[in-house]
Amino acid sequence: MAFHPSKRVSEIETFKVMDLLKRAKQLDAAGFDVVHMEAGEPDFATAPAIADAAKAAIDKGLTQYTPAAGIPELRTAISQWYKRQYGLDISPERIIVTTGASSALLMVFSLLADAGDGFMMADPGYPCNRQFLRFLNAHSQLVPVEAEQNFQLNADLVEQHWQSETVGVLLASPANPTGAIVSDEALAAIADVVREKNGALVVDELYHGLTYEGATSSVLSIDPDAFVINSFSKYFGMTGWRLGWLVAPSDAAPELEKLAQNLMISPHTVSQYAALAAFEPDTIALFETRKEQFRVRRNVLVNGLRALGFSIPVMPEGAFYVYAGAQHLTDNTFDYCWSLLEEDHIATTPGLDFGHHRCNEYIRFSYTTGLDRIELALARLEKRIKGA
Repeated sequence: MAFHPSKRVSEIETFKVMDLLKRAKQLDAAGFDVVHMEAGEPDFATAPAIADAAKAAIDKGLTQYTPAAGIPELRTAISQWYKRQYGLDISPERIIVTTGASSALLMVFSLLADAGDGFMMADPGYPCNRQFLRFLNAHSQLVPVEAEQNFQLNADLVEQHWQSETVGVLLASPANPTGAIVSDEALAAIADVVREKNGALVVDELYHGLTYEGATSSVLSIDPDAFVINSFSKYFGMTGWRLGWLVAPSDAAPELEKLAQNLMISPHTVSQYAALAAFEPDTIALFETRKEQFRVRRNVLVNGLRALGFSIPVMPEGAFYVYAGAQHLTDNTFDYCWSLLEEDHIATTPGLDFGHHRCNEYIRFSYTTGLDRIELALARLEKRIKGA
């Protein structure tokens, strides 16, 4: 019997970094020494307290389904985190625990976008956002942004690009792939425009905690009606545990819980009990130490890439990525990244993964690997570029 994928699925693009990661792992298995700078996954092991909490949950038999919105203890712990970090009183009832931030994004788009609707977002930006909307027969409205705009949307761009079918705006701060942050003033101005247009504002705050030039405000300090996506994967270093959360306005929470019931039944049970330990003071102290290591890695990588001629007009303020212009090397960074992997065993991500605007000029380097590995990658790049 012939297999015919749906038009919806056929239109969804591959996640190119995962293609590169798959090939890089094949090269690893074949004995090659690949420097991994492709995936947004911290190289640090799960914090010991989190691992111990997971083991304790298993020993106690806490392995069955939980409420679809998450265990009350974790929703309360996240609420208390907002109080400590931002001085915000967020009711646990507004917090939906999810199977990673990916399911949170899928649910919020499902809630807000009907077929044919559009969601505005920056180009470049996280690639899966576009695919979630395609899956829903909605579409992304990509707005080209430049370094002069800090690779972020602003109120003027939102006003200029709003269309009749636009239902909302998605921001990411800090952003993947650029590490750029939206200032409080810009957030407030964008929120005003979105509210005037009767749209929804969704903010990806996955990389909060991983900022290097001072504290970052949550959009909820500025617009309490915004939807916020966050995750235990980045600052908390729990990538494979597949756990995130969504903060929604009170009247939207029951609808999101209904979606959670149908789309995921419940979040991962053991992961939820493990995540309770992520908020302990000693665990937070460990994360802060790791953040300082990311800062050092960022500085070494940016300085090294600039010395090799890469264009980095804006220092990344957060996350763990450098979005580097490689115009001096190629007009096709997609092919160049594959060549780097196959010939020089450096795994990076081509700009093509992140949108359309000048994408073939950029490469994303992830500094989620150790300093020695970053320095090895820079040495290999120098040898390739200079022919040394």
